[in-house]
Amino acid sequence: MDIATRVYNHKWKIDPIIRSLIDTDFYKLLMCQSVFRNKPDTTVTFSLINRSTHVPLARLIDEGELREQLDHIRSLSLSRGESTWLRGNTFYGKRQMFRPDFMEWFEGLRLPPYHLERKGDQYELTFEGKWHEVMLWEIPALAVLMELRSRAVLDKMGRFELQVLYARAMTRVWEKIERLREIDGLTIADFGTRRRHSFLWQDWCVQAMIEGLGEKFTGTSNCLIAMRREVEAIGTNAHELPMVYSALADSDAELAQAPYDVLSDWHDEHEGNLRIILPDTYGTQGFLDRAPDWLAGWTGIRIDSGDPAKGAEVAINWWKERGEDPAEKRVIFSDGLDVPQIQDLHAQFSDRTKVSFGWGTLLTNDFRGLVPGDALAPFSLVCKAVAANGRPTVKLSDNPEKAMGPAEEIARYKRVFGVGKQERQDVIV
Repeated sequence: MDIATRVYNHKWKIDPIIRSLIDTDFYKLLMCQSVFRNKPDTTVTFSLINRSTHVPLARLIDEGELREQLDHIRSLSLSRGESTWLRGNTFYGKRQMFRPDFMEWFEGLRLPPYHLERKGDQYELTFEGKWHEVMLWEIPALAVLMELRSRAVLDKMGRFELQVLYARAMTRVWEKIERLREIDGLTIADFGTRRRHSFLWQDWCVQAMIEGLGEKFTGTSNCLIAMRREVEAIGTNAHELPMVYSALADSDAELAQAPYDVLSDWHDEHEGNLRIILPDTYGTQGFLDRAPDWLAGWTGIRIDSGDPAKGAEVAINWWKERGEDPAEKRVIFSDGLDVPQIQDLHAQFSDRTKVSFGWGTLLTNDFRGLVPGDALAPFSLVCKAVAANGRPTVKLSDNPEKAMGPAEEIARYKRVFGVGKQERQDVIV
């Protein structure tokens, strides 16, 4: 596909940003089914948070165009082919991963209303309603904001300028792939939906990975692209689950137990490679120290904040202490990765445990330095559950720069979960 010509000829009007309800990450659908089953009456508020306040989204993106894209998303429903793929496909070696009652609900879903308001140079975008409905706004909302920002920059560029821009960006991605395919035993997937440059660009990057990496490329988190390109849909669970379960706790004792209740519910529903622990919501070390013994039998751990090497060492030591063989476990690195970190982490840990990588923003949105003023550089935009049944949610993370929630609740959570001094790290994406 000649992306540059397509961009130039129609100024993006032909292509809606979100083409399908399954233009989302696979773990959102897995979590949605879990919430649909276990917490169907919980009301949640999601809110857009621009951590990179130097990017003035409300000045860059026209409000009318943003509303047009959001309204389009609300018109979407599952196609027959998409429903058939979800109902009949094999995911992680299991057929009928999505139960009939969930699929029947999903096939009739239209996403609930949104609230959009301009606040200075930023947009306040919120979604409120039943958890299993509003949670599906997260990924498309992020993708819309990221791509509208890209479009605002690209709209000012001429035909040849666009050709050169995309040629340079493609060359950059391919050079990264050439370096990655030199790594023996590499296992890597695309995790780049939420902060991608555009849908067309993510699709191109996945096709480049398929050709350039062969069996080393294990799949994509994006369900629509996985279906179209006939690759594995990749994903397990995210911080959203323990954040909401914890907000629903009525006491400190229930709060301390909540992250394990999440995984107990998950344990009842999934097995094998879907049993991956995400331990950093309220501090990895404390989470593992207090974890029940049955959790040590899970398949692996995903490292998503803090120093990734330290996080892997903590996981390996924990498995040893619990009588498990780290060589039989999997560590998935997924926080702000690019080729040098992937090379270093693979070299450091591949002979001690099974190592995998979820490569996100710096695969699908690395246009750094390619336009004047670095106007296409990726930035840190998130859409998080900020309240559940009227109570604020909290995330501590292994990096305090990623912490979120009211100050008094953050202090309470740190006390309950025994989180001491943390090392601050720059948040790139």
